Amino acid sequence: MSVEDKTKKIKLVVLDVDGVLTDGQIVTGSQGELCKHFDVKDGLGIKMLLAAGIDVVVITGRRSAIVGARLRELGVRDVFQGQSYKKGAFLDLIQARHLDASECACMGDDIPDLPVLQLVGLSCAPADAVDTVLKSVDFVSSRAGGRGAVREMAEKILMSQGVWDDLIDRFYFHPDAPRFR
Repeated sequence: MSVEDKTKKIKLVVLDVDGVLTDGQIVTGSQGELCKHFDVKDGLGIKMLLAAGIDVVVITGRRSAIVGARLRELGVRDVFQGQSYKKGAFLDLIQARHLDASECACMGDDIPDLPVLQLVGLSCAPADAVDTVLKSVDFVSSRAGGRGAVREMAEKILMSQGVWDDLIDRFYFHPDAPRFR
């Protein structure tokens, strides 16, 4: 099945954080984590997926108050932090939502993401993912993690499902429409 065909079936997008939504750098001080860098373009891509009725979920191995705050701001309801066994969290999630793995996309960048990437209908990676991941996914973004990779994936899904132009028109060219930002 082609990548285009796979994108048409997507109802849920699963994202990793470090190296996908961020550039992978973790800035810490004596009190712990100080900051992470998120790309606003990725944030808008997430909001557009949600507006199109495609749910977005985060499954990450680390715990971070910064991550929770940013994803709440974007409207992401389910953020599973501290998940060293991501496959288990994913299987529980799709069972609870009555979804088939083929209806899900995932973007990951490193070895801990592989078990989920191998199950989903559309596996994706940022351009700077580790080689093992790059060789095993359906779609590799032309952008690095934390630099618009999620946005590129979101646009690909939304365009293939035929809703991209409607989203742009509905949210940016009608004066009374709600705005993403």
